[in-house]
Amino acid sequence: MAGSFDNPDGNVETMKATVSPAAEDYGQEAIEAIRAGKVIAVPTDTLYGFACDACSAEAVNRIYEIKGRKHTSPLAICVGDVHDIKHYAVTDHLPHGLLDCLLPGPVTLVLRRGESSILEKSLNPGLESIGVRVPDCNFIRVIARGSRSALALTSANLSGQPSSIDIKDFENLWEHCAYVYDGGILPAGRAGSTVVDLTKLGKYKILRPGSAKEETVAILERHSLLEDGTGD
Repeated sequence: MAGSFDNPDGNVETMKATVSPAAEDYGQEAIEAIRAGKVIAVPTDTLYGFACDACSAEAVNRIYEIKGRKHTSPLAICVGDVHDIKHYAVTDHLPHGLLDCLLPGPVTLVLRRGESSILEKSLNPGLESIGVRVPDCNFIRVIARGSRSALALTSANLSGQPSSIDIKDFENLWEHCAYVYDGGILPAGRAGSTVVDLTKLGKYKILRPGSAKEETVAILERHSLLEDGTGD
């Protein structure tokens, strides 16, 4: 790579960004970047993503600028553990054990935010729902736990362009990130997470098939949820 060299600590310095392994040794610097309102690039269990503090309006706006994304397109959040979800979204209508069967994993759950959500109102203004992820990826979960907040998370690419399964896929955007964390080539393909709407009691609706539709539907129906075919 032009203009890069190896440091003794294992980082690769480039004129664009600092690229480090997606390893726990680098977790603390990532956490500090998130707390400082920076944007980082991280691997998940599906695609590479841009992440920032979901409760920092300035950082969230930066992600939209990097991606060239319209502010009317909502961002999902990522939390460290399943038990954190209740702080950001309504879950008490869901069958017992459902969340633990679906997550961690390559699934985005669309839930109602509710009045008790501690999310900033500036995140996805006007929307009563929020997409929530707990990826099966230890590095990003360490960051989410350490940040003591939810992470705003979206795919690491320009809006409308193919998703990234290798950090080289979005090399033109590295310069906008405080850090880029390399987890190698991700094996799940470019389909992204399966997105399922769970806002209605006893119902589910697949909004995007993603990489785990069949497994997700099987879990939902095992918990007696019915597919919502109303179209509203």
